[in-house]
Amino acid sequence: MPKNQPRDGNHHFVLTDDAVARDARAAELRAQGWTYQAIADELGYYDKSHAWRQLQNARKRILKPALEQLIATEMQQLDELYVAALEILEREHVAISQGKIMKDDDGTPILDDGPRLAAIREMRMIRESFRKLHGLDAEKKVNVSGGVRYEIVGIDQADLS
Repeated sequence: MPKNQPRDGNHHFVLTDDAVARDARAAELRAQGWTYQAIADELGYYDKSHAWRQLQNARKRILKPALEQLIATEMQQLDELYVAALEILEREHVAISQGKIMKDDDGTPILDDGPRLAAIREMRMIRESFRKLHGLDAEKKVNVSGGVRYEIVGIDQADLS
C-alpha cells in the first residue's frame, strides 16, 4: 500500500476505492497465472508477500457478507427448530399401549414423558449448534503424555555397549 494511504481516527488504514480496484486487478492477474512478485511489480505492492496478503484480505472482504448471510440463515432455521421442539415439550402426551390410551385406576390418562424427553434432547442439540455457529464453546485442550521408544531391529542390544 502507498505510504500516504488514509487512516481513520484509530490510525487504522481506510479502504479506498483505489485500493479495492487495485486488489480486484491483482485477483484478475493472479487468476491469469501471474506470480505474486509480478503482481507486486505491476501494481506497486511493496513485495510479493504484501501482494499475497492483500489478496487474502480481499478474499475475506468478499466472503464476509456471504458468510454473515449464511450464519443468519442458519440462525433462523435453528430458531424455527427450537420453537417446534419447545411446542412439543409444552404439550401433554398420553401413553399408548396396543393402540389404546393407558389409564390409571381412576380412569385418568397416564402421561408419557418420552416425547418430552426427546424434545429436551433436541433442544439441547440445537443449543449446541447455536454455540458452535457463534464459536462460544471453549477450546478443548488435549494433554499428551508418554514417551517415545526407538527400537533398532536386527541388532542385539548387548552389541551396542
